[in-house]
Amino acid sequence: MPEAQPDLYRPALIEDYGMIGDCRTCALVSRDGSIDWFCVPRFDSGACMAALLGTAENGRWRLGSATDGAKVTRSYRDGSVVIDTIIETETGRVRVTDFMPIGARETAIIRIVEGLSGAVEMAFDLTLRFDYGSVIPWVIGLEEQSGLQAICGPDRLTLFSSLPLISEHMATKARFTVAAGDRQSFSLVHNASHLDLPEPPDADTLLDDTVLFWEDWSKVSTYAGEWTKEVRRSLIVLKALTYAPTGGIVAAATTSLPEQLGGARNWDYRYCWLRDATLTLGSLLRAGYRTEARDWRDWLMRAAAGMPDQIQIMYGIAGERRLDEWEVPWLPGYENSAPVRIGNAASGQLQLDVFGEVMSVLSSGRKLGLADTPDGWGLQRALTDHICDIWQENDDSLWEVRSGRQPFTFSKIMCWVALDRSIRDVETHGFDAPVERWRDARDAARQEILTRGFNARLNSFTQVFDGEDLDASLLLIPHVHFLDAHDPRMLGTVEAIQKGLVVDGLVRRYDTHESDDGLPPGEGVFLACSFWLVDNLAFQGRMDEATDLFRRLVGLANDLGLIAEEYAPDLKRQMGNFPQAFTHVALVNTAFAIADAHKGQRGPRQMGE
Repeated sequence: MPEAQPDLYRPALIEDYGMIGDCRTCALVSRDGSIDWFCVPRFDSGACMAALLGTAENGRWRLGSATDGAKVTRSYRDGSVVIDTIIETETGRVRVTDFMPIGARETAIIRIVEGLSGAVEMAFDLTLRFDYGSVIPWVIGLEEQSGLQAICGPDRLTLFSSLPLISEHMATKARFTVAAGDRQSFSLVHNASHLDLPEPPDADTLLDDTVLFWEDWSKVSTYAGEWTKEVRRSLIVLKALTYAPTGGIVAAATTSLPEQLGGARNWDYRYCWLRDATLTLGSLLRAGYRTEARDWRDWLMRAAAGMPDQIQIMYGIAGERRLDEWEVPWLPGYENSAPVRIGNAASGQLQLDVFGEVMSVLSSGRKLGLADTPDGWGLQRALTDHICDIWQENDDSLWEVRSGRQPFTFSKIMCWVALDRSIRDVETHGFDAPVERWRDARDAARQEILTRGFNARLNSFTQVFDGEDLDASLLLIPHVHFLDAHDPRMLGTVEAIQKGLVVDGLVRRYDTHESDDGLPPGEGVFLACSFWLVDNLAFQGRMDEATDLFRRLVGLANDLGLIAEEYAPDLKRQMGNFPQAFTHVALVNTAFAIADAHKGQRGPRQMGE
C-alpha cells in the first residue's frame, strides 16, 4: 500500500466531474482533465483509479494543460457520453476528446488531443493502483511501440501511446507540446491478464462508431417540449448506467460520495435497487425505449426469482444477492468523509415497498404489451400471497434507516399497491388466484393506512403510523394511484411538507433527529423529492409554481447536465453519489408530468395510457 500524500492532490467538486462509459462500466473525468474514478471490468468492480476517495497515489489519469490558469470549457457531443474539452492558454487552444468505445471487445478509455491554434504545453500523468488504490501493479513496457502493460492478479491494463512516456515514482508521465494541426492519442485497454495483449485500438474509427451509436440511440426519445435537452441527457445517463449484458441499471456510478461533507452517510450505490424499478420503467416507456424497459423488467424477474420471503431490496448488476458491506481503511474518503464503504448492508433489510414496485413493473409490462415471461404470473402470485401474510409487519423503509423497524406509512401504501395491481391483473387477464383473499387484504391495508397513517391535527400523512413526523416519500401517493392529487388529504400533505421539509425551496427526505435513523443527523436536500413536489404542484394545476421549481432543479445540474443524489443549499454544492439514476429518472417523469398538465390532465398517468 503506497503512503498517502494528501498535499499532492485534492479531488474536484462533485459537480466538476463528467461521466464517460461503455454500458459495462464508466469513468469520471474532472474539468482539469483528471480521471479520478474508474472500475473495471464492471461498475461494481474494484477501482484502479480511486483518487476521488483519496489522493493521487490511489490512482488517477490526468491529461490537461501543463500550466496553471488555462481556460477550460467542455460539452458532450450531442446525444452522447463523449466529452470534448477545450483548453485555452495564452499560447494556444487544444481539444481533448474523452470516450469509452461502445460494443468493443474490451473496455477501453480513449483520449485524443488535437491542436486547434497556436501551441499548448500538455501534461500526462498516469498512476494505476488496483483494488481501490491499495495495490501497485507490475508494469512492463511494450516492446514494439510506446506504451506499457500493468498487471495485477487477474487484470491487465495496457496503455497505447502515440508519444514516448517515462516512468517516475511508480507513475507514468509525459510533457509534450501540441501545435495547431497536431493530433495525439492515448488508449488504456482492460483485459484478463492470462490472455494475449489486446490489439491497439483504432481511436478515430471507434470514436466515429461510438458517436453514431449514441446519436442513433438518443433520437428514439419521444419527449418534445421545453425541456428536451434536459430529458435527453437524463435518458442518456440511464442508458450509460445500464450494464448491457444483463439490463440491470445501477443507482449511481460511485460509492461513498458523502451526503454531508465530513459525515458518515457514505454508501455504495453501484447496485440495482428494486425501489427504482417502477419509476425507471415508466420513464423509459414514456420516452419510447421499449427494449431497455424490457431488459430492465427481465433483469428484475431473474433477480427476484426464488422464495418470496427471500426477496431483497437490491441486487448486484447480474442479480447477485451477497453484497457484504466492508470499510476501506486506507482511503480517507471524499474531502475526508469517512468511512469509505464497499458493498451495502441494506441489501439484507426488509423493505415492504419493493413488493409494490415489483408488482407494478409486472402489471405495467403486460398493459404496455411487453411479452410476459413464462414464469411471470407464477412469481407474481407467490409474492402477492406472501404480502397477504406480512403487510402488517414493521420494516426498514424506503430510506433504509438503521435504527430499527417501524410501521412506515409509505411501505404500507406500497403493500396496497402490490395487492391492487395483482387483483387488477386477475380481473383483466383471468389469471388463477385466491383473489378474494387478496381483496380482503387490500381493503384492510387501505383502511389501516387511512386511519393510522393520516394525522388529522397535522392534516397530513405521516412517516409512520400514529406518528408526528413528515416524510417526502408520501409525495408519491398520487403516482401510485392510492389517492387523487386533489384529495383534501393529499392537498394537506403537500402543504405540510412545503412548510416542514423545505429548505431554501428544496425538499428534505424527512426530519433527521439525533440518531432517529441510526446515524448522526445532517444531509442535503434529496433532489428526487423536490421533483416529486413539482409533480404534485402540476397535478394540482399550480403550473407557475411547478415550472419555477422545475426550472430551479434542472439548473442545479452541472455544465454537462449531470446531477447527484443531493444538494447542500448552504454550500451550493451537489452531494452524494454521482450521477444518480434516481434523480435523473425523477427529472424525466416530472418533465412528462408538466407536459401532461399543460394538456389538461389532472393527475399522473397510469402506465400504458
